[in-house]
Amino acid sequence: METVKVSRKYQVVIPEKLREEAHIKPGDKMVAIAKHGILQYVPVRPLNKTKGMVLGIDADELRDKNDRT
Repeated sequence: METVKVSRKYQVVIPEKLREEAHIKPGDKMVAIAKHGILQYVPVRPLNKTKGMVLGIDADELRDKNDRT
């Protein structure tokens, strides 16, 4: 787990280790999601680049039941 500090402009720096692991480059777009007080930033990828990205993931608890309607 990495800790980051929020600047006066409400900016944070993604630690190098996490950028490398997620293959995030300067100029990449991210989707920001806030749910139950937890912030998630997900890199926006072209559909053809997402193949195999989540092999073996258990999608049963991926979304709340309220989201599945």
